[in-house]
Amino acid sequence: MDDLQYVGAVDQGTSSTRFLVFSAKTAELIAYHQVEVTQLFPNEGWVEEDPMEILNTVYECIDKTVQGLNRLNIPVSSIKAIGITNQRETTVVWDKYTGQPLHHAIVWCDNRTQSTVDKLISKTPNKSQDYLRQYCGLPISTYFSAVKLRWLLDNRPDVRRAVDEGRALFGTVDSWLLWNMTGGAKNGGKHITDITNASRTMLCNIRTQKWDAELLEFFDIPASVLPEIRSSAEHYGDLTEGSLKGIPLCGCLGDQHAALVGQTCFKSGDAKNTYGTGCFLLQNTGTKPVMSRHGLLTTVGYKLGKNEPTIYALEGSVAVAGGLVRWLRDNLGIIKESSDIEELAKQVNGSGDVVFVPAFSGLYAPHWRTDARGTVCGITQWTTKAHIAYAALEAVCYQTREIIEAMKQDALDADSEEHSSSTLQVDGGMTNNNLLMQLQADILGCTVMKPSMPETTALGAAMAAGKACGIWNLNPDELTNVTFEKFHPSVHEHEISKRYKLWKMGVEKSKGWHFGSGSNTTSNAQVIDNNAGNRKSMFSGSMFLISSFALLVLAQMSD
Repeated sequence: MDDLQYVGAVDQGTSSTRFLVFSAKTAELIAYHQVEVTQLFPNEGWVEEDPMEILNTVYECIDKTVQGLNRLNIPVSSIKAIGITNQRETTVVWDKYTGQPLHHAIVWCDNRTQSTVDKLISKTPNKSQDYLRQYCGLPISTYFSAVKLRWLLDNRPDVRRAVDEGRALFGTVDSWLLWNMTGGAKNGGKHITDITNASRTMLCNIRTQKWDAELLEFFDIPASVLPEIRSSAEHYGDLTEGSLKGIPLCGCLGDQHAALVGQTCFKSGDAKNTYGTGCFLLQNTGTKPVMSRHGLLTTVGYKLGKNEPTIYALEGSVAVAGGLVRWLRDNLGIIKESSDIEELAKQVNGSGDVVFVPAFSGLYAPHWRTDARGTVCGITQWTTKAHIAYAALEAVCYQTREIIEAMKQDALDADSEEHSSSTLQVDGGMTNNNLLMQLQADILGCTVMKPSMPETTALGAAMAAGKACGIWNLNPDELTNVTFEKFHPSVHEHEISKRYKLWKMGVEKSKGWHFGSGSNTTSNAQVIDNNAGNRKSMFSGSMFLISSFALLVLAQMSD
């Protein structure tokens, strides 16, 4: 195997870090190591991670994987490049002279910035969260990096002081890793990001692909803290320490964009859905950005080289998917391992009309309602923890259906047939749950296609790095054929429509819970004002108490 060439990939996700090594010839996964990352919850709705822990887990995973390669008699010299893929929007600010973080990383699903969002929306001409879409393709939301950075500047004097003194650097997780891995404070680390991650900050112009002066002025963020924007496949620098010291770092994409590449969604209309902590459906829209009118995001899909075209995508982002399973495990204790949810849900033939809307940090696409909160409806005295588990899996699938329907509406607006595919390509950790995949096929009424090689996110980063160093041919005719496990619809559409109607009722009931910050949309504010009184008296008291008590009882029964 010594004459073969390999590419490594750092996959730094919300809940874990991994390092994987692939064959550049066959795309076969050769070795990997994974380490969980600690999530911190200092206040309700706040989610943080330690940037130093993130960095250390990367080096640990690299070292452990190299040990595995040694056992396979594969020399380190056969690894020709390393790619990076990362959790997006998560915000890091650090001191460029000491290399120390100035604050914990604020994770993408953190919603502490709601008051910041409200203030920003109030300064737009029409008080609309969509005002900046024309520049960056994104709504003003707690989700994106610029809002998190604005919060840090407003609420952390040490961060504000470091910015004023010219010591602070800002970046998403890719920037933090690249800066450290190419030298850091001691050896001139490269402060860079790729265009896919830059497009998720709200500071990058979606058309020019550069930091936008008007957006920087709107958020009152100095350009001096920002990284240089590069393509997703080029030489950024060499690794300066560890067991792979000297290996070129050549690829970088946000995790969902890397999965788009790993699933070889290279044609306009190709789409994939990734089931991880959240759920993210991206569709390739070609070389022109498509502005959604139905709650989707316009984003850069990838740019695989300095002189290669920029490919755009429409995205539907769901905040809670695998995170719901983790919540059932850690908070309620109705399962011991995340994988147990499939067998538990199989104990029943359905949810028993229970609807679970996991709006723990509000609703993302297509609703964009940060005033929504998690809701369980339809509980009776016959409801068991198995029904709750089944409803949780259905929730992931229904949220995906909402995204697909929004994409179809955007396609109709554009007089396009690109969203009418009879198949959906999937990836991510949750796709190991065959019941979930079958439910997804039933609820969408289409064939769900799961690749035999599930590590498509890391594979996408490796493919970008391999292309940049000239050892991985991304010509579709040259790519290794992918085999899929297929899940076909098995339930009549009439039955699915009935259950989907219940889901939509549950979604409406989840809205308007967080009255303290008000609604974050002009269009929805009227609904909240008109229904707030009724919702408080009819729903907030009775449903919340009944649901919470029932869940508590179920959790105790499982002990």
